[in-house]
Amino acid sequence: MFEIKSDRLVRNISIFLILIANIGCDQISKNVIRKNVGFYQTISVVEDIVTITYVENTGAFLSIGSGLPHTLKVILLSVIPLIVLFFGVAYILMKRNLTLMSALALSFAIGGGIGNIYDRLVHGSVTDFLHINLGFFQTGIFNMADVSIMMGMFIFFIQSYTRQKARMLG
Repeated sequence: MFEIKSDRLVRNISIFLILIANIGCDQISKNVIRKNVGFYQTISVVEDIVTITYVENTGAFLSIGSGLPHTLKVILLSVIPLIVLFFGVAYILMKRNLTLMSALALSFAIGGGIGNIYDRLVHGSVTDFLHINLGFFQTGIFNMADVSIMMGMFIFFIQSYTRQKARMLG
């Protein structure tokens, strides 16, 4: 019995550390940009392939919803996502048979979501600054919270693919 509680405690502490690391990396990088890069200033990091351009996004992904009335924007882009993220954290911590990969994926995605919602609530917009241009492929301007969210989705995709492949072979 003690071993099960101990394992669960280690698991939950690990989840919190992953959440904190994701939120921390996001917030530290955004603070560095806000303090050291001019608004709309572009800095080349790797030739013109990776650039930093400081922008503030008042909407969601690719500025979707930026034109909504303030109250509706707060409800749709902050309040509802915050409730969902709260339940997501509770789910990870309480679900007993959640795989390690699922917990990791959710921790990354939720950590990124919290980072962006924190920006919306504290600053009124989300700080974005990274841009990748490979010529044939180009991203919008994004931040480390977005990287965390995408990493969480990537881990889920890999896990789903390997599970499906195992079912087909087994």
